[in-house]
Amino acid sequence: MSKQELGVLEVIGEATGQDAACCPGLAAAPLDDERAAELARVFKALGDPVRLRLLSMIASREGGEVCVCEMTPAFDLSQPTISHHLKLLRQAGLIDCERRGTWVYYWALPGVLDRLATFLTTARTAEVGQA
Repeated sequence: MSKQELGVLEVIGEATGQDAACCPGLAAAPLDDERAAELARVFKALGDPVRLRLLSMIASREGGEVCVCEMTPAFDLSQPTISHHLKLLRQAGLIDCERRGTWVYYWALPGVLDRLATFLTTARTAEVGQA
């Protein structure tokens, strides 16, 4: 994982008030400019339908990882375009990968999606969900 990707993960943790534990999110305190910009990069990566579908395919995969060769046929896009979208998800700190021979295997980074969900959850949202 690159220093840039680690930086995004650290900012998510800082912005959510989390390290490994669950803590207050968006409603706890206003974000500063730097944290808002870093989180915006993550949400921008999630804002594209192709990247959202790719992340869903990776995160929902039994066994936790999927080969790029299995994802490409699901889209009416070229392999280089799929690779570009996967690269943006990696740069946002949402997934990681490993080359094995000819193919690259991807997996969702543990806890990142949970931290984003917690960040977006407010006390009011939690109360409504429990009702």
